[in-house]
Amino acid sequence: MNPLAIVGAFIITLSLLSYGIGSISLIRFKIVSSIVLIFLSLGILFDMAAITLMVLGAKGSPFTAHGIVGYSALLVMLVDAVSVWNIYIKRGIDAPVRKKLLRYTKFAYFWWVLAYFTGSLLVLWR
Repeated sequence: MNPLAIVGAFIITLSLLSYGIGSISLIRFKIVSSIVLIFLSLGILFDMAAITLMVLGAKGSPFTAHGIVGYSALLVMLVDAVSVWNIYIKRGIDAPVRKKLLRYTKFAYFWWVLAYFTGSLLVLWR
């Protein structure tokens, strides 16, 4: 396995942890806290860095089935984080979050975890 892809795989796990902490905190407490903002943002930054490294380290096309699932998961995560940041900008820290956004956050986290584990399984099968 290419060293860039190995580093990307390590960083993607940091993204899983960060985005997970941010999402679960948001769902659990239902408010926009600094923890939520920091960890959602870190999760996205780690994910973008990991995707970049894995695309650079991959031998084939970046447009595989797993790649498309991964890119769509990043997009869904990004929409979620931007929505949370918008609430923070409009209403400040500790602003309550509506049920609609909480449902979307659950979906985004599930979709991202699905992308993470399908990628992990693909590596194991090789």
